[in-house]
Parts: sequence; C-alpha cells; structure tokens
Amino acid sequence: MSEETLYTVKHSTTYEYTAPVVVSHHVARLEPRTNARQRREAFELNIVPEPLLRKTRTDYFGNQLCFFSIQQVHRRLEIAATSRVLVSDPKDPGGEVSPPWEVVAQMFLDPVAPERVEPLQFVFNSPQASASFELAEYAQASFGKGLPLLAGATDLTRRIHEDFAYDPKATTVATPLEEVLKKRRGVCQDFAHLAIGCLRSVGLPARYVSGYLRTHPPEGRTRRLGADASHAWFSVYDPDCGWVDFDPTNNLRPAGEHITVAYGRDFGDVSPVAGVLTGGGSHTLKVSVDVA
Repeated sequence: MSEETLYTVKHSTTYEYTAPVVVSHHVARLEPRTNARQRREAFELNIVPEPLLRKTRTDYFGNQLCFFSIQQVHRRLEIAATSRVLVSDPKDPGGEVSPPWEVVAQMFLDPVAPERVEPLQFVFNSPQASASFELAEYAQASFGKGLPLLAGATDLTRRIHEDFAYDPKATTVATPLEEVLKKRRGVCQDFAHLAIGCLRSVGLPARYVSGYLRTHPPEGRTRRLGADASHAWFSVYDPDCGWVDFDPTNNLRPAGEHITVAYGRDFGDVSPVAGVLTGGGSHTLKVSVDVA
C-alpha cells in the first residue's frame, strides 16, 4: 500500500510595473492535475486587481487554465494560488522489465496503431525541444543495443545530472538547447528540455512536466516560508505502464514530494502565467512558493 501525503501549496506571483498598465489579458496554469499519482482536493485563485472577465477551461493536454482580463489602470498585479493536493508515492515500474527501447521507437513509425496516437504527438519536434544529430549522439551513450527503455531513461537522467551544472544565471527561458549542450549549464527547465530532445532524437515519445518540489532546509536550519520551488521534469512513454517521470535535476524518479501541475510538449505549453498588456513600461517579477 502506497503512502499518501496531503500538501498545501501557496504560489504567489507579483508584477510591479514602472508605468501604468491600461489593460491586460492573461492565462494562468496553476491548478494541479488529478491523475493516478495525485488528487486535487481544493484550489483557489485570487487576483488583484479584480479581473473584469474571468473564465476557466481545460486545454488540449488536459491542463486547467484560467483566462482573465483586467481593464482598470494598475501598476501592480498579484496572482495568488492555493492548492490542496493528496500525493501518493508511486510504485517503481522497474527499468529492467520494460521493453527494449528500439522496439518502443519502432512502434511510432508509420503505420501507428490507434492506441499509440496520443503519445505519438510527443515524438515530434516542438519550439523548445527539437531533435538534432548532436542530441542523438549524446543520447546514444545511454541507449545501447537492446537496452530496456526505462533503464536507458534512468541512465540518461543520471548523465545529465552529472554532466551539467545547475546555474540559474547561465540561461533564460529562451536559451536554445544547442547552447545548453555547449555550456553544460542550466536549470531544471533546460535539463527537462535536454532530456526530451535526446529522447525525440532517437524516436521516443517524451513530454515536459511542470509542478512543485517539496524542498528541505540544510541540517540545523529552520525551513523558510516561500523557499520551495516551481520545478520541471520529463516523462517518457512505456507501452507497458504508460508515462513514467524522471527528474534529471535531482537524478531521481519523481515520487511523493513532486506535485504535477501541467504537462505539454515543452515549457511553452505549460508556462504558469502568460499574457499581453498595454502600457506598463518595464517590470519586476517576484515569485514565492511554499509547499507544506
């Protein structure tokens, strides 16, 4: 029987503008998903100033979206999401018993069986995670002949963790994979994109996952409120057990301390907050996450 943990997640996003914003339109992806590993118990989204228009819907990938429009002059925008999520520690599918990776890749060549259509879309290139010769070459060291799919994904996760340094100053949300591969530095978003690009380069379906990670303070220190993190990892498709998550930033398979919010082809499909506005000048952004 798997262990379950009930988390309360508080995610605060604040924009401060140097000039008045006349009107703005935004979309927020902040509501955690309900899936086989977790259940959303409650969700509340507070926005200041109060939007004139606010609508929710489910996107193509099944993520929960909130569209809102603010049509009063403002210099500050606050978006506060509070979630209660029950998360279970998933059963390890076992990398050694998964099918050989070449067999899985062959499943996604024409013609494709109807039951493979959903994961098929994650084989193709996306704006921020495209296949390349260089990525295929990097991936091949983890995908030897006849190696089980999940064993290969586990090794790729380990190698990215060991070969690439975590450096929040090295990249931005627009840094291409070629530059990440050259610099050998980046953040969780870069490492997830890198793994996805590698897997797609050898013909395997892989998707981007966004969410939260419960963090722990150094020994002897008190845990600080708001010190947890928005996080990113990736999933690879195994025909026997479905989508299996891997976290290259921490070299592990996400379990009881990873909370899934959204998934898509890459970060562009799951950005927590995006929008357009009139006015505003430049802005500063402050984000705080607390997982309790």
